[in-house]
Amino acid sequence: MPELVFFSGTMDCGKSTLALQIEHNRSARGLVGMIFTRNDRAGEGKLSSRLGLVTDAVEVAEDQDLYAYLVDHLSSGRRADYVIADEAQFLAPGQIDQLARVVDDLGIDVFAFGITTDFRSKLFPGSQRLVELADRIEVLQVEALCWCGARATHNARTIGGEMVVEGAQVVVGDVNQSAGEVGYEVLCRRHHRRRMTAASARAAALSPDVLPVSPA
Repeated sequence: MPELVFFSGTMDCGKSTLALQIEHNRSARGLVGMIFTRNDRAGEGKLSSRLGLVTDAVEVAEDQDLYAYLVDHLSSGRRADYVIADEAQFLAPGQIDQLARVVDDLGIDVFAFGITTDFRSKLFPGSQRLVELADRIEVLQVEALCWCGARATHNARTIGGEMVVEGAQVVVGDVNQSAGEVGYEVLCRRHHRRRMTAASARAAALSPDVLPVSPA
């Protein structure tokens, strides 16, 4: 039976790499896929991995009907044996409903990839709808690590290495951004709660001892 599968994880855990691997494996067996994406780090209409792999994709517009797009595609005599939706957290809840309809009414597997929560540890609307509708949810097993070595479970937004907790939910950036730019860092829950990034941890380690010291 066709399925709507949600592959979730933090940033830097290999979601896009897995999406590209699924595309490679299926296309190598003669299947034809439809790839949707939105706000990819490589630019419009691209599905890219931090390992340097990239392929063309359909850039999803904010009000685009994905079910209608697939119906038009198939009605014109073209194929779509499966659908990959990367950066699915940026899709609107209604678009997730449309992907579910692709599975149920067109009989096509849909593989959605995305992070679950934003930099404030709040659910993205698209990810929330995927959790509600998906036939199966797969948490990726390639664990991203916090700077402390613990498993990273939260995405932090940074500016100049300092964690910020205010601003628009969607601001495109990436890990390892230059100082002063909006970037992202994956943290364990403890250090996300303390707003302690790798940069601030180094600064704390280099700070002088300010505790009172009794004279010898």
